[in-house]
Amino acid sequence: MPDTTRPVLAVIIGSTRSGRFGPTVARWFTTRARRRGDFEIDLIDLAETRVPETLGDHDDLVPPQVAELGARLAAADAFAIVTPEYNQSFPASLKTAIDWYYREWHAKPVAFISYGRESGGLHAVAQLRQIFAELHAVTLQGTISLPCYWDLFAADGSWPKDGAACNTSVTTMLDQLAWWAAALSAARARTPYVA
Repeated sequence: MPDTTRPVLAVIIGSTRSGRFGPTVARWFTTRARRRGDFEIDLIDLAETRVPETLGDHDDLVPPQVAELGARLAAADAFAIVTPEYNQSFPASLKTAIDWYYREWHAKPVAFISYGRESGGLHAVAQLRQIFAELHAVTLQGTISLPCYWDLFAADGSWPKDGAACNTSVTTMLDQLAWWAAALSAARARTPYVA
């Protein structure tokens, strides 16, 4: 579990597909977030959590891996979702992970870092915004969208190259996440959120 003296930012890698690009994006994003020092980072790779694909009923026993991930989500003050776009949507693994939980998402900010072909994952993000609104989360208006992300490799193989727009937009996203995390955490501490 992360040290909770600073707000906890859970960075969730949404794809579990073999050969996925999500871990590269998540490493870049978490490196930038750690440099700031205002968040404790909890990197959650859904490929490692092994959350069951079949959701249980309300009176079923909660599988241990669901309970473990639930504790991590509950401890988070903010979320950054790293998602690809597959067929104009987001991966089923991400939807399943979202649907296992409810209160864990309440009154917390959610940012999106999406990647894909020409759309840069924006179709996936549009759908995720609707889902997180239903879960009483606050989605940031700005998104880091990475269209044709493979074009952002530098000559030495590093990603992203220095001139990539995401290197600038990440600062604004982290500033907003920090503000919302502090504001909503203080509000939840004063008055428990009621859905």
